Amino acid sequence: MVQEASRNSDGAAMIKIAPSILSADFARLGEEVAAIDAAGCDYVHIDVMDGHFVPNLTFGPPVIRAIRRHTAKPFDVHLMIDPAQPYLAAYAEAGADIITVHAEADRHLDRSLQVIRDLGRRAGVSLNPGTPEGAIEHVLDRLDLILVMSVNPGFGGQSFIPAQLEKIRRIRRMIGERPIELEVDGGVNAETAPAVVAAGASVLVAGSAVFCGSDYRATIAALRPLASRSGGAAEPGLRRPS
Repeated sequence: MVQEASRNSDGAAMIKIAPSILSADFARLGEEVAAIDAAGCDYVHIDVMDGHFVPNLTFGPPVIRAIRRHTAKPFDVHLMIDPAQPYLAAYAEAGADIITVHAEADRHLDRSLQVIRDLGRRAGVSLNPGTPEGAIEHVLDRLDLILVMSVNPGFGGQSFIPAQLEKIRRIRRMIGERPIELEVDGGVNAETAPAVVAAGASVLVAGSAVFCGSDYRATIAALRPLASRSGGAAEPGLRRPS
């Protein structure tokens, strides 16, 4: 189930950082995972792509199993595959702690979320930029995590899509008092993170922003903005649509 949010000295919920190893050095993947662990990450975000649902191929269960021994941090496994349901057990057995499936790729979303929880893992659902939040309205009570894609999935290094901020706000209102984490993935960096947090995100996925430099600890620390979630302020670093 959902972990208790860590808090700062003022009692405010800390933002969790989930570096995406899609941007890591694949030749040194185990070392990279150990390095972000030592640098203070909260989750290790693993983007699984099938070359069918998204135009790229990445990690299968054997890779996840191989890097599992390099950290005790939760593996946040994002399945960008269609179908996902036949492979849920394999990813759970490989070491996934959170398994997120896409609403667009799953014809039996409620069943998949139930399977994930029956496997003893935390259940997540992801929405592509063009998918409205209504697609998950009837499975909210099955969820531990909602992942908003703020770029079109398939490749790292893309720019944040500002229109996703309003979707994040609407999903935060949908969640209400439910213990569901709200994660955002795509173009998250020091410039966009404050606006994303202000809109309601509690977990930030960052790939290029973390792995492009040499000081992972400093980058992760800089991505923990304790921004106010009250509305009305302009989003720093992002242009409002004209």
